[in-house]
Parts: sequence; structure tokens; C-alpha cells
Amino acid sequence: MSNFRTNQNNANTNKLNVILSTVIVILVMNVGLQIWLLYTALNYTLDNDKNVATIAFYASVVIFLICLGLLYYIPMGKKTKTAKRSAIR
Repeated sequence: MSNFRTNQNNANTNKLNVILSTVIVILVMNVGLQIWLLYTALNYTLDNDKNVATIAFYASVVIFLICLGLLYYIPMGKKTKTAKRSAIR
């Protein structure tokens, strides 16, 4: 199995920023396209053209699944251990 996730989380800060910026830009573009497709599906549904509306809806579902898959590539960052706080009395 790949160790991509482990290497990604242990990367330096500059690499994390580049990965995170790239994934966020791709996600924003996909969400914009998805909103446009849902708007198209709604317009064609109101015009009683079910063929275009169905295709636009399924394309929007595919883009949604792609966005869910891209969430895997968002870095978690470095995990630091924090000291346990004692209860305030």
C-alpha cells in the first residue's frame, strides 16, 4: 500500500501550503460547475425537457463524488501533543 498520506502529513510547511491551495482551488471550481449544472437541470425541468435535466443532474452527482474523493488529499498538518489541563477548583 502507498505511504502517500504519511509522507504528506510529515512534509514541510511550504509543501503543505501548495497541496492545500491546489486542492481548494480544484474544489471551488468543481463546486461552481456543480451549481451551474444544478441550475441548468432546474431550468430544463421547468421547461419540461427531461433529457437535458437528467444528464445535468447525473453530471452534478459525478462532480460531487469527485469532490468527495479530493477531500482525501487535504493535508492534516502536524499533530502536536498538548499537555492535559488539570481541573480548575
